Amino acid sequence: MPLLEIQNLEVRYGKAVALERVSLRVGLHEVVGVLGSNGAGKTTLLRAISGVLSSAGTMHFEERRIDGMPPHRIVAAGICHCPEGRHLFRELSAEKNLRLGAYLRKNRDEIECDLERVFGLFPTLRARRSQRAGTLSGGEQQMVAIGRALMGKPKLLMLDEPSAGLAPQLKSAIFRAIDDIRRDGTSVLLVEQDASSAQRIVDRIYLLEHGHIVREGASREFFDDREIRRFYLGI
Repeated sequence: MPLLEIQNLEVRYGKAVALERVSLRVGLHEVVGVLGSNGAGKTTLLRAISGVLSSAGTMHFEERRIDGMPPHRIVAAGICHCPEGRHLFRELSAEKNLRLGAYLRKNRDEIECDLERVFGLFPTLRARRSQRAGTLSGGEQQMVAIGRALMGKPKLLMLDEPSAGLAPQLKSAIFRAIDDIRRDGTSVLLVEQDASSAQRIVDRIYLLEHGHIVREGASREFFDDREIRRFYLGI
């Protein structure tokens, strides 16, 4: 059984249909990419899985129904969402932002262990731990946002455009960290517009267009197909 399985997901904003009959799955220790243009419904998909948006259809996580659950229960079940735009508490330190990700957890020793794990993934944050989040660079803020989600100890980490607006060197660091996160045993659902960077780490891809899944398959199938590369991935 897959870790996450979604069948016939539908989301509406009033009368407008944002997602229609979307089905996907994420397996254990897998990085699954969701690619598509702006307005395709990628962010809506993650927000629906997180319980932030009302939806129709069914969602199972570890064979348990999660559709209709409130967001805090979905986090407790093991799904953590790092949203587009970071949404940090700018006046709080980097470390306090990270610790807020563990707000549902009680075991202090495990929390400290996971904080060290985040500093291992993003060594620059150790030196910046006392610095206000709002004064960090864009790349450092993205590291804090990903680290905060990891502090929830997810089985599935959902990342929305983690490389947006970053310089190439910082993009590479973020994607290396995502690959390390998967190697440590956390599955990843990655929404990303930078297809050329995503192809290095994703196992499978869903192509979303106007709220519909129009293609799915192994990463190699996508990036070996010249027509898909040109018309859908822009590379």
